[in-house]
Amino acid sequence: MANIENQKFIALDISRKNYLFWVLDVKLHLSAKKLRHIIEEDNAASNEERVTTLIFLRHHIDDGLKYEYLTIKNQLELWQNLNDRFKHLKLVVLPKALNDCHSYHFRILKQFRNIIPRWSKLYHN
Repeated sequence: MANIENQKFIALDISRKNYLFWVLDVKLHLSAKKLRHIIEEDNAASNEERVTTLIFLRHHIDDGLKYEYLTIKNQLELWQNLNDRFKHLKLVVLPKALNDCHSYHFRILKQFRNIIPRWSKLYHN
């Protein structure tokens, strides 16, 4: 099936690998199109805005997810269902990423602590 509009970013993979990046991309793109409020509760959106957002969301999810959520015709319901399905990744992936980042930071700091005295000796001699 040919895409009417090219994807703006990588579609949400059914394996969940790119969920956190996908959420950020969706929010940024909807903000740029002034449609971010459409995926929030109690929004006063027009029917055209709702349909545009639903098409945008469907266009950026894996085909397997499209079939699974085929009967959902409300953009907010689709957004919430995807969030409920994948939100646990925030609790698993983010702490690991932060831990890896801190670990890397301390390794770099340790290397600099070893190198700086050598540079100082070379510079002052």
